[in-house]
Amino acid sequence: MEGFRNLFRLIICSLLICCCLFISANKSYADSTVTINDQKKEIKRSLESLKDLDYQTWEIIVYPSNTESKNLILRIVGFPGSLRIDHPTSLTVNSGRKTWNLKDITKNTKIKAETLNDSAAEYDLSTLIAELDKNRPLRLSLPGMINDLPIPPYLVSEWRSLAE
Repeated sequence: MEGFRNLFRLIICSLLICCCLFISANKSYADSTVTINDQKKEIKRSLESLKDLDYQTWEIIVYPSNTESKNLILRIVGFPGSLRIDHPTSLTVNSGRKTWNLKDITKNTKIKAETLNDSAAEYDLSTLIAELDKNRPLRLSLPGMINDLPIPPYLVSEWRSLAE
């Protein structure tokens, strides 16, 4: 009789574990590369959290400016309350011998200016992506905020695929 009880407990525990895994399976994914915007249209985007050389965490988001355009927007978000980005502040991007200065476009539209907090900035990434022919590592720097933020080649590859 004791063996039957142990077997019954084992079966019930196994069923409960399986149920928990299958019920929450659709909620356990990390981040999807497809989101839905205000007009109920799907847009592909890239989202990654990276640490700079000063161990500050930054969220890097790249998305198309609209569904028809191939222009890409780079949004850099820091931890709210820990810093304030004064606009316009240009972003310097280095890759080997090449250097790009990206223009701050955070305040270009009224809607974005109202929804973005002081710890976020947006830049037009299209010219940089158009000039890249390989998935090279990049280094981002914002004067007084980001000394050196390394962008790995796999992320550059993802950004280039969004532009296609």
